Amino acid sequence: MPTQAAPRAKAARKGLPSVAQLATSIPAWLDHPEPVSFRPKRKLRTVWISDLHLGTRGCNAPMLLDFLSQIESETLYLVGDIVDGWRLSKGWYWPDAHNEVVRRVLKMAHRGTRVVLIAGNHDEMLRPYAGMSFGGVELALDTIHETADGRRLLVTHGDGFDGVVLYARWLAFLGDKAYEVLLRSNRWVNAVRRQFKLPYWSLSAYMKKRVKNAVQFVCDFEEAVAHAARDLGVDGVVCGHIHCAEIREIGGVTYYNDGDWVESCTALVEDFTGAMSIVDWAEETRKAHASRAAMPAVATVPQDLQERQPA
Repeated sequence: MPTQAAPRAKAARKGLPSVAQLATSIPAWLDHPEPVSFRPKRKLRTVWISDLHLGTRGCNAPMLLDFLSQIESETLYLVGDIVDGWRLSKGWYWPDAHNEVVRRVLKMAHRGTRVVLIAGNHDEMLRPYAGMSFGGVELALDTIHETADGRRLLVTHGDGFDGVVLYARWLAFLGDKAYEVLLRSNRWVNAVRRQFKLPYWSLSAYMKKRVKNAVQFVCDFEEAVAHAARDLGVDGVVCGHIHCAEIREIGGVTYYNDGDWVESCTALVEDFTGAMSIVDWAEETRKAHASRAAMPAVATVPQDLQERQPA
């Protein structure tokens, strides 16, 4: 009768790793050195990002990679809708840039950053695994974060406060389809802008801010989230879901929304004093683009004239 030692011996003869070795081994690329950057990294206590929607064409993965390469933080919260399971269930789309985002996050976890992933509605398939850890990334439904100045913040994706998602799921899927069409138009607009060397601009975000019903939905959502946080006795709440970055006081509770990486490309950050702010990476990219465009061209001396100049 064969024993468990037989398969292990056979694997050893073939030079294959054992199950124990596979469980404890880590990919070699996690220890690869970072590329040299001429910009000093921003050192932050905490960073919140959400609504990456990896697996969709709307995800601004290159801009997100640029942001993640320029920060160092003690804690990184991924506040839901990181992978878009709704879209991937209809058709597979996963370019190399989306792989690179995953690799970057895993590298941050490997090098000491605490990474917490809060499951959202588009990545609800992760919710049964709440409380577990994969590759150094902790999975949770929600959590409490304590700031450097002692404030307690509820961290949640926010779909639990969206009546459309809760009570009319068919309408949420219909709205998702219409949103996909708008994002496709967004890609066409920015493809044209790139031809003219213009920076990124979000058509979908522009339209959302000018539609009265959308504005009213955002206001109602923010008040519902803040009310729930007040009932829990916390000082504030951090969420995503509606793709609208915001910091404001609502009924004695501070409401924070970290935005998204489909339209606005924003993050919420905390420094080492506990001060919180929104980083608008699209705007910072535009300013950097304008600054480079305004720089005078460096005059160069032709090679033949250089040779004639006295030593």
